Amino acid sequence: MATSPVPAVTPAHDTTVDLLVIGSGTGMAAALTARELGLSALIVEKTRYVGGSTARSGGAFWVPANPVLREAGSGDTPERGHTYVRSVVDGSAPAERGEAFVDHGAATVEMLRRTTPMKFFWAKGYADYHPEQPGGAAVGRTCECRPFDTSVLGDERGRLRPGLMEAGLPMPTTGADYKWLNLMMRVPLKGFPRIFRRLAQGVGGLALGRQYVAGGQAIAAGLFAGVLRAGIPVWTETSLVRLVTEGERVTGAVLEQNGREVTVTARRGVVLAAGGFDHDMAMRRKFQSDRLADNESLGAEGNTGDAIKVAQEVGAGLDLMDQAWWFPAVAPTAPGKPPLVMLAERSLPGSFIVDHTGRRFTNESSDYMSFGQVVLERERAGDPVESMWIVFDQKYRNSYLFAAGLFPRQPIPGSWYKAGIAHRATDPVELARSMGIPEDAFAETFRRFNDDAASGTDSEFGRGGSAYDRYYGDPTVEPNPNLRPLTEGPLYAVKMTLSDLGTCGGVKADERARVLREDGSVIDGLYAIGNTAANAFGNTYPGAGATIGQGLVFGYIAAQDAAKAAVPANG
Repeated sequence: MATSPVPAVTPAHDTTVDLLVIGSGTGMAAALTARELGLSALIVEKTRYVGGSTARSGGAFWVPANPVLREAGSGDTPERGHTYVRSVVDGSAPAERGEAFVDHGAATVEMLRRTTPMKFFWAKGYADYHPEQPGGAAVGRTCECRPFDTSVLGDERGRLRPGLMEAGLPMPTTGADYKWLNLMMRVPLKGFPRIFRRLAQGVGGLALGRQYVAGGQAIAAGLFAGVLRAGIPVWTETSLVRLVTEGERVTGAVLEQNGREVTVTARRGVVLAAGGFDHDMAMRRKFQSDRLADNESLGAEGNTGDAIKVAQEVGAGLDLMDQAWWFPAVAPTAPGKPPLVMLAERSLPGSFIVDHTGRRFTNESSDYMSFGQVVLERERAGDPVESMWIVFDQKYRNSYLFAAGLFPRQPIPGSWYKAGIAHRATDPVELARSMGIPEDAFAETFRRFNDDAASGTDSEFGRGGSAYDRYYGDPTVEPNPNLRPLTEGPLYAVKMTLSDLGTCGGVKADERARVLREDGSVIDGLYAIGNTAANAFGNTYPGAGATIGQGLVFGYIAAQDAAKAAVPANG
């Protein structure tokens, strides 16, 4: 789809507002809430684009017992939401944060429906990531924005951050669509009608002057449309330099644009919503792992921990800095190139994953954060995963999408083989030799996996035992939609890397999104949400869209709290 020109940057200047929001992803929810409450707000964005990592994401949001779920008949309740969050967090984050998230979730979604043009739907069947836990939902709680017409942004369309997976065709594909598009060769009666419907919407929309997008692009565009409609200014290419304080209260911030500093006074507070430290490799190696490759995060390039560092300068404490929304991906074909997104690939039958020893090491179909945590736990135990490979056969290649770009039956690109991230062979021993892993161990893994897959039971890791595992499986394969023996050669192996959707450790915050010092005392006038704040769910990922969900909800909570704050006498 043709891109629109990026409008000229609004000049930054000294000014005073009620609420200053640093970051233009889910931070837009904080600004919208403030504006609805009668406060003035200003959004500041470091890069040239609006949308942050939200615009690059799948765009789902996970909020228990929200009105979209209720109206669709999900049967979810706040009580079940509380039970599930308590169960999965299990003390790894303050319980009050999880309680506040559930308590304010419905009001947040209602606010978004009032203040933006977005229309939401329930992605029924997209199970919670740990549905067997108390309060978990096999039918899921994930919601999405319906395909959104970005022409409503007018001249500001060019300022919307591009998506991670830009389609070559005008086909606005939601996450719920993807499940069936991926299975179009296996379940054509569900896959192909969705393809035709989305193509008709995209092409037909262009004929009417409309530009439809889906996923993260849709929710970012919807938030941006609400911001524009509310008259909230957005300063792009404007960086946070430092916070301004009076006594122990934060009263504003010094910003830089084109080498010139300006001061914005914030009467009610400053909301830090500038993402995590995805692309600050010094921080990542200090807090997470020396083995992480440079800049293989899928988070927005502006996420370099600026807000976290600035908050520390005024005394903010940190928590969960070893955590990220880990996301296994196809390894880059060359240094400096991004990894390739993997969504359903790990769950599909006719495939398994091995490490450098030639052996499987986890349930391939587990949620991506849990998968990454297994890799990091191995490293911290002194037994690092030196390489990872997804192995599959020709039937798999003929049946499913791969790496968000290869259609069924489409050959693996020659550049992958040249780069050494893809190998092809006629038998397991030859494939192991080409990959450079132990041949006997891999051959034994291959044999054992095929024996288990034929029986429909994974005796090593229980793959297919969870409703979440089965969501991305192949329903035509029985008795286990995640397991099938690899029997149709040739065999393939594609190298993987541990990427992420962003870090999720950061500034300590309480149930009102207020930033805390190490001793637990509140820094008045300062809030943190999204990936700038330590994950409200601790070391877990409750369900698809939980990162966006908590960003939106705590943005709402922060603005509500700021609206009640006393205005300083000189404000």
